Amino acid sequence: MLIKQCVGYELEKEKSNTSEDFFNRSEVTFVEDGKEKTLHVLYVRYFDELIGSITPFEADPAFKAGSREVHLRDLVALAALLKNPGYRHRKRVYINVQREFADIFSGLDFNKLPEIIEGIEQKGAFEVRSPLDYIVQPV
Repeated sequence: MLIKQCVGYELEKEKSNTSEDFFNRSEVTFVEDGKEKTLHVLYVRYFDELIGSITPFEADPAFKAGSREVHLRDLVALAALLKNPGYRHRKRVYINVQREFADIFSGLDFNKLPEIIEGIEQKGAFEVRSPLDYIVQPV
């Protein structure tokens, strides 16, 4: 699987009676079997405030990759794809339960996430041979 882009957005209200400003969207674009796909993860923005309790990152932005500041919202869809390989066959995922959001990050090897983002920034893509390479394996 070739990861081409990881990006996140804070949604803004389009109309005064909508609730978009309570949500973030995270997207990961990847190529698998010659087809380019994008996974969109919509989640409650409040979950970004939990960064220190569900990840080893202390603040948002989580880290820098080259000159790019990488926010949690940039990583959510990537983490979801690595943690749940079945999401490769989905276009959209909606998360509004805190436990489900935290589960995306549990067991991830956070030391390897900057490597993926830096690869995308430098080469335009990063190859993931197996999602298991990014999950901490029990000893």
